[in-house]
Amino acid sequence: MDERSAVVVEDDPDLGDAISQVLQQAGFHTVVASTGADALALVHGTAPDLVTLDLTLPDIDGVEVCRQIRTVSDCYVIVISGRSAEVDRLIGLEVGADDYLVKPFSMRELQARVAALFRRPRGTDPAVAVAAAAPPARRAEPPAWTPPPGCDDLVLDESAREVLVKGAEVDLTRTEFDLLAHLVNRPGVVIARDDLMRAVWASDYVPDSTHVVDVHLANVRRKLRHAAAGNQWIRTIRGVGFRYDPCCT
Repeated sequence: MDERSAVVVEDDPDLGDAISQVLQQAGFHTVVASTGADALALVHGTAPDLVTLDLTLPDIDGVEVCRQIRTVSDCYVIVISGRSAEVDRLIGLEVGADDYLVKPFSMRELQARVAALFRRPRGTDPAVAVAAAAPPARRAEPPAWTPPPGCDDLVLDESAREVLVKGAEVDLTRTEFDLLAHLVNRPGVVIARDDLMRAVWASDYVPDSTHVVDVHLANVRRKLRHAAAGNQWIRTIRGVGFRYDPCCT
């Protein structure tokens, strides 16, 4: 099995070394970046499996770094930050982070969160996850997949981890895809937030609040609605959870 790789983005050298050592013990090859520019260069050049990302960097704000990482990579991203306000957590998740860890934290908790992420399936080979400045090549035509029952517009292929809306690919993060897939596989069934968290995070560790589910699904609905000019398919059932309706408008 190939060794996994990680980029540790942290401007505190002692903490960066500590995180690096923990990840090395978990089987990762690690490199440390102390600035946002260095971090982006490493992500472009090494196609890591994991990025741990401090939000407070000397040059580029970590939120912008995360946003730029998501344009070129589907690696797991764990934000590690001293910003503990809910708004900071939500912003981190909205720009594509898979998890958010508040300083100070224990290294055992970091290990548990990394292990939880990697129990979820990877969507692409890290060797091809990064393109340089050029945009990825587009398909000549969409694959001939069978749409979910009752819906001609939304196509979700779990083996390829791709979503098409009216033939156009929709770019979802790993967490967004997993949540959508869990709902699509149970059309018309109301799924509670707690059940979605257990299914998607797939471990004894789950995020601190079910509100992260709402944030990620809000992103999914925004992207689907944009692609389908109004359709969003996911219904919020107040006080309970969410339901996938194949052809709702």
